[in-house]
Amino acid sequence: MRVSTITEPTHPLDMLTADEIARGRAILAREGRITEHTLFPNVLLVEPDKDAVRAFRPGDALDRKILFVSLERDTGVSTETVVSLADDAIERTTTVPSGEFPYGQPPYAWEEFDAVERLVKASPEWQAAMRRRGLEDRMEHAFCGPLAPGYFGYEDEIGRRMVRSLTFLRESPGDVAWSHPVEGLLVTLDLTSGKVVSIFDEGDVATAEISGRYDTEAVGPARTDLKPIEITQPEGPSFSVDGGEVSWQGWRFRVGFSSREGLVLNQVTYRDGDEDRPVLYRASIPEMVVPYGDNSRNRYWISYFDAGEYNLGKNANSLALGCDCLGVIHYFDGVVADDFGNPMPIPQVVCMHEEDFGVLWKHTELGYRPDVRRQRRLVVSYFATVGNYDYGFYWYFYLDGSIEVEAKATGIVFNGSGVPGAEERHRLEIAPGLFAPVHQHLFCARLDVEVDGPDNYVDEVDVVRIPMGEENPYGNAFTWSRTRLEHEGGRDGNGAAGRTWHIGSKTRTNAVGKPTEFQLIGQDLPVLMADPGSSVYQRAGFATKHTWVSKFEPGEYWPAGDYPNQHAGGAGLPAYTADGDDVDGGDIVVWHTFGPTHLPRPEDFPIMPVDVYRFHLKPYGFFDRNPALDVPDWSAPAEGGSCCSHEGHGATGLPVYGKD
Repeated sequence: MRVSTITEPTHPLDMLTADEIARGRAILAREGRITEHTLFPNVLLVEPDKDAVRAFRPGDALDRKILFVSLERDTGVSTETVVSLADDAIERTTTVPSGEFPYGQPPYAWEEFDAVERLVKASPEWQAAMRRRGLEDRMEHAFCGPLAPGYFGYEDEIGRRMVRSLTFLRESPGDVAWSHPVEGLLVTLDLTSGKVVSIFDEGDVATAEISGRYDTEAVGPARTDLKPIEITQPEGPSFSVDGGEVSWQGWRFRVGFSSREGLVLNQVTYRDGDEDRPVLYRASIPEMVVPYGDNSRNRYWISYFDAGEYNLGKNANSLALGCDCLGVIHYFDGVVADDFGNPMPIPQVVCMHEEDFGVLWKHTELGYRPDVRRQRRLVVSYFATVGNYDYGFYWYFYLDGSIEVEAKATGIVFNGSGVPGAEERHRLEIAPGLFAPVHQHLFCARLDVEVDGPDNYVDEVDVVRIPMGEENPYGNAFTWSRTRLEHEGGRDGNGAAGRTWHIGSKTRTNAVGKPTEFQLIGQDLPVLMADPGSSVYQRAGFATKHTWVSKFEPGEYWPAGDYPNQHAGGAGLPAYTADGDDVDGGDIVVWHTFGPTHLPRPEDFPIMPVDVYRFHLKPYGFFDRNPALDVPDWSAPAEGGSCCSHEGHGATGLPVYGKD
């Protein structure tokens, strides 16, 4: 096991270091920008101009800048301040217009979460609601969850820093609260005033009592017939790491990390001969939305933006060998800022290792021994826990020049209590008296593409059936269509047509005279199910289409906009693409929405097995032939021959006439 910790940046895109965050905060303090009420919901690297990054050479001076988003708890005013470390000065300051339409607030700070439970439990109305239900003896250990409220234009909420809270019971401090939801009790708070604004208290549904514990004491002894698997690489891994730069089997990229979006991969290239050919300038999953389909008063408002409201990266896990990652592991430490703007290290936040991945290619020619090579992939991943759910984000690089992106969802489904055995329209009973609402997890990947340079296009490719007739006399023929996406906008998937999107170079062709391309292959699962007239449809516009193409503009990183928390909607991708700029060539960004529509099941209780959702970036004429022909044949034993043959016969059972 090895760990990389960047203590001093050597490249413009290196992740922020602890020293840089501390220096930036010191500048703010020196200039009188920090008070006893100041929190820092976000502290992010300001990335330099692309041309400056491309022109950078090792040893050049760095001009590092940091965006500090501050919040004054006593007034609710938020401010963006950009600090130049090179100049040791504040470069600019802007007030976040949270009080002006379409509003929007920075993400929540952990300090605010702590305040929510204290304020709720101190409320006489909440205490009365608990006593009415006969739960006065369980108030001490109750968990009052801090939840983003959405936006509905309510007069007592617009422009104010609000939060809602649902109550869950614990039998003891170590109990799992999520399986004991108090139904019909909803508290809304103003975080700036520190007051409860309203309490909804209705109904007398009994709180589910089934235990949600999944520890050894609750589950019982572990099975004993599952044998261990050990992964060894006696000669070490095939990758090399230099600071934040990784090289592996032709692939080269830089590992970054931020408090908002988590893992970022920069300057992804592939070594082809003596040339490092660019594929992606920057890649990440900067937003996701979790809209719930339950229209009850308790949950109609739920549509969590886990990056823009909660900070995915700040909630990242410190990963453990043998649990989160298996094999010969290389970790990257990360640093984010805590609520007060001080550096907060997250040890081993990114995990990297190699995995065998079955057959890469194989063929058995009649009468000859089979040829087969093993596929291998490089895995770069991190995990974040946001409340009840845990999300793993995985980037896979393959020997054949392809990339795969996965999001893994696990953790505990969000539940409510109900009448055991009841049939409901928007919730499913996953345990006696415990009902989980239907919901979605819609992730959005941002792919700042650079296929053989920054002059790219996107073609939408469908397979097409041909009616029988003069063009198809036997009825067996089919073909394909290509549609150039000329202007910015979003596109729907079409599984029946096998729809893919080809991202190609306007300046380079391959051996058959066609533009070099990568093919985006999605799963074509449902996009946002909410009605177009709903609040969440306006706020999560990115999730209404599978794929978007936009012209690159500095600062356009966030699918739901800079501040989706309590935002009225229309920000992010709908705004980025509203002008319909030309994207047939030039510097473009491709965005892809993917993820599950979850109809919970009993097997998701008490903790959900991992669900996996993915998309691929596959070379399509990027290479002149299979780039993995030179992968070694690891099947050959030292004395010669092949494990795929037996006593002179091929896999067909026929005599072998050829030679190896």
